[in-house]
Amino acid sequence: MGRIREIYAECGTTAAYFKRQAGFLLYLDEVYRALKREKREKTVPSMEVLRERNRCLYEDILGEAYESSYANPAYAVKEFGLEAGRMFAFLSSELRGGIAYIYEDRLEEWTPCLELFIEIYNLYESKETNELTEETFLLGVKEALYYFVSDYCDVTVVRRIREQIDPSLDFAVRIIMDRELSDLRYLYQFGEYISDSELRTAAFLNSLPEETIEKMAAVYTEGYRRGFELAGIDLSKKKTVEIRYCIGFERVVRQAVKQFEKMGLSPVLFRAAVGAANKRQHLKIGYYGAYANKQYEYDHRFDSALFLDKAYKERKLSVMRVAYEEYKELAAVYAGPAVMETFGETPFSYRNKQEAFSLNEKQKRLSVELASQSSEIVNQYIKGEERSFTIISWPVPEIGRDFEEIFKETIRINTLDYEQYKEIQGILIDALDEGEFVEIRGRNGNRTDLRVALHVLIDREKESNFENCLADVNIPLGEVFTSPRLSGTYGVLHVSQIYINEVEYKNLEIHFRDGMTTEYSCSNYETEEENRSLVEENLLYNHPALPMGEFAIGTNTAAYAMAKKYGIIDRLKILIIEKMGPHFAIGDTCYSHSEDVKVYNPDGKEIVARDNACSLKRKEDPQNAYFNCHTDITIPYDELGEIAVLRADGSRTPVILDGRFVLKGTEMLNEPF
Repeated sequence: MGRIREIYAECGTTAAYFKRQAGFLLYLDEVYRALKREKREKTVPSMEVLRERNRCLYEDILGEAYESSYANPAYAVKEFGLEAGRMFAFLSSELRGGIAYIYEDRLEEWTPCLELFIEIYNLYESKETNELTEETFLLGVKEALYYFVSDYCDVTVVRRIREQIDPSLDFAVRIIMDRELSDLRYLYQFGEYISDSELRTAAFLNSLPEETIEKMAAVYTEGYRRGFELAGIDLSKKKTVEIRYCIGFERVVRQAVKQFEKMGLSPVLFRAAVGAANKRQHLKIGYYGAYANKQYEYDHRFDSALFLDKAYKERKLSVMRVAYEEYKELAAVYAGPAVMETFGETPFSYRNKQEAFSLNEKQKRLSVELASQSSEIVNQYIKGEERSFTIISWPVPEIGRDFEEIFKETIRINTLDYEQYKEIQGILIDALDEGEFVEIRGRNGNRTDLRVALHVLIDREKESNFENCLADVNIPLGEVFTSPRLSGTYGVLHVSQIYINEVEYKNLEIHFRDGMTTEYSCSNYETEEENRSLVEENLLYNHPALPMGEFAIGTNTAAYAMAKKYGIIDRLKILIIEKMGPHFAIGDTCYSHSEDVKVYNPDGKEIVARDNACSLKRKEDPQNAYFNCHTDITIPYDELGEIAVLRADGSRTPVILDGRFVLKGTEMLNEPF
């Protein structure tokens, strides 16, 4: 820090980049020292001081300030040219990870960031004194950034692995369980960006009676427990549960922790990744606050293009193997994730910037290989057939003036009558199990025309193709799903508009042949190349093709009616949207890595459609058996013309006509309309 103070003092207008970055690092050091002092003296600053501190930490990328931020690849490239600009934007982004490091006192990760900044400034000085040419300067910067990511893998990647399985890393747990949650100053203790939404969410939850909080937590924790029960997995052998959530819901999380502890499970919570070595595109996995700038996250989704080569891939995989072997006892008692999502955030349209890093064809293949081989390592120590999960979603105040009414309605939807839906969905499954194929066609401009092939049932009295999905691992209830037989599955899937992982797709269209994607596009951009790239990067995750891993029929018409009533369909996450019509997942099946575990419906029938032609390769060719992604795409009821069961003799029975359920015994599902 002493050297960085010197850099700040000596930088003039010609070194504005280093002046600004040094100033940011000095402010982080100031905050770090304040945090240490406050902890030592057991004091908490005023709300005004905490708000201002939080604003200063994130002001560089907030709102319009991002347009002239060096973390913005477009601005950095304009200032320094393509190659230098991209690298300087990358460096700015990595340095921003220091916010997390100082709040958690992770100096083993923070110090190398400071050293990296000094190293690159030294290169800049050598260029300014003509000791280095522009070419050798750029090469030096690239090498410094590459080896920063690669060399420190054994710190950053190992830490990430421990965060997911080691309950002793309890930074967030201690805030949730020990702070006075009625004093909203606690929100600023995480070091995440706190907007008005997090403050309003926490304040609203504080206004609810304890029995409501307990009910919200119980739906979530009981769904988790029931998931193990239905899968026949012994939960008593597990000791940790991973909790993922959005900041503001601490009162519910605290109650969930208490309920999990009664099951013998200790919580592990980890922050969404802040360094390029551990990020997965622009997705946030873990706990996190508000997005300070969604475009910033999107601009840096492929920063790995700077360092992703074969040597780095092998380096990271080697570190992962060593880490999991060292912590194999912790990995063995990890039960799986319990996820609380939110919905209602203002829809955001991302811009695809040419100045941002992007993967070349070789790197796309390497990224697929890295994901596949990483998954193999994880599954060796955290076996798919021995873990489960649950996921639930709650609204946030950004959803609008009806927030409180929508919240109450969401509680109702998340606690619908289990027995009633079990019976109705059983009727649907009985009809579907008669079929050889299911045909799906759109209406009202929807061009969907699909034939989904079903597995052959040997004994319909004891077997089923479809799972009767109720309120356990996937909340709210309301779907029946299967893993299609790939051979014989073909046609086109079309949706006029859908949001998936924060990205809007207009006129998304995917073609299938023998269950595999062939052509795909959308109408977001002017050129077909840009549209194909958007789908390839964000839905296919750079795979040349993906299988149809799931076909499902959503039955939660109550959720659909709520969404229509309040005009919030574009604000919902896929967790709820998938229950509001038929949906199709591209990627792995729902039984990925646990296909050999027998699963039964409430009526006692075994669900035999757990595999497809890809997953069957898992014994002899595991790298080509799994794709490590599963993305749901839903057709809403008002774009749905027909779903019909087609039998081997050519006869057919409609299940849904013009968006309405037509089988006898399923009429109740039409009542919300």
